[in-house]
Amino acid sequence: MEEQDVVKSLAALAQPIRLQVFRSLVVAGTDGATPGVLAELLSLPASSLSFHLKELANAGLVTQERISRNLVYRVAFDRMNGLLAYLTENCCQGQGCLVESTACNNC
Repeated sequence: MEEQDVVKSLAALAQPIRLQVFRSLVVAGTDGATPGVLAELLSLPASSLSFHLKELANAGLVTQERISRNLVYRVAFDRMNGLLAYLTENCCQGQGCLVESTACNNC
């Protein structure tokens, strides 16, 4: 993942409502969720939710698919995993990190 993509992704997640939306979609898994379900779950107005979903989609963190009359949003798990890999690739000088390991003082 390119550094500019990482910054764009982190910027999108650096807002409390977008982070809640993203985490809710992670929980929904590959089935995803409709805006109506997300709005009810998070007690958000539809217009506010729409704005935040658009920002997450622009960052490449969520996808949108039309199924019949409904829009379904899903986490772009490949993008999420790429972001996590980028953030942790140099942890502990490339060695596997264990939280209790004395070899990894930075973890």
